[in-house]
Amino acid sequence: MTGAIASFSFMAIAGRELSTDYDTFEIMLYRSAVGVIVVLGMIALHNRWHQIRFDQMGRHLLRNLLHFTGQNLWFYAVTVVPLAQVFALEFTSPLWVAVLAPLLLGERMTSMRAFAALLGFFGILIVARPSVDTFQAGLAMAAAAAFFFALTNMMTKRLTRDNTITSILFFLTTIQLAFGLLASGYDGDIAMPTLQGTPYLLLVGFAGLLAHFCLTKALSIAPATIVVPLDFGRLPVIAIVAMLLYDEPLEVWVFVGAAVIFTANYLNIWSETRRRI
Repeated sequence: MTGAIASFSFMAIAGRELSTDYDTFEIMLYRSAVGVIVVLGMIALHNRWHQIRFDQMGRHLLRNLLHFTGQNLWFYAVTVVPLAQVFALEFTSPLWVAVLAPLLLGERMTSMRAFAALLGFFGILIVARPSVDTFQAGLAMAAAAAFFFALTNMMTKRLTRDNTITSILFFLTTIQLAFGLLASGYDGDIAMPTLQGTPYLLLVGFAGLLAHFCLTKALSIAPATIVVPLDFGRLPVIAIVAMLLYDEPLEVWVFVGAAVIFTANYLNIWSETRRRI
């Protein structure tokens, strides 16, 4: 989990540093380009070409359109909103899964799921504290990113029933590279990598892959009831980093709201774990 926390934090910092010279579509373009090189290299190294399935392109296209949208919203949010708020709102993604799973995956809506969702969205209000005077579009973007990440996770769950991780990662990187090229090049002007920006572009690409690998690996060797609390360690880490690098204040209400969101997530995971025993 230390690797995941560090990777997510580095990706947020790199995204903010790149925002002055690249739009979010261009950041996603270069992130996907790095991902394609890494994933194709690993497939070739281990000779796993046979694991790639081309008979479910519709599902892969939909999954990656959802993820591409959510990731672009996230990159925009980290450039205009305090990083601690972005991370706190991102943690609502599992709550969206709890709400949407009964509708999209046919899972049962339990009373604990409903309670956890309500508690989590109360936490959102504490973090965002919306009002006419304080409303920021970036906060709405961060919340929307969590929603799209939830849809992505549910599509991923469906794909894992009959697709290997190799196949999912292959289409993740290649399809999103195509999306990034189309979205960033629609105006005929794509910012080229510069000497100053290239290290951050590489960092975004490698950190994105490493973060999800570390998180997946942690979930494979430890229960979610242990991994999720550790994952929430991202919030104080990014808050301290943002204070040191960007002079962002440590707002107590962000931590209060994040604690409420964490409690909601933990109650939902604890309830699901007990129900399956």
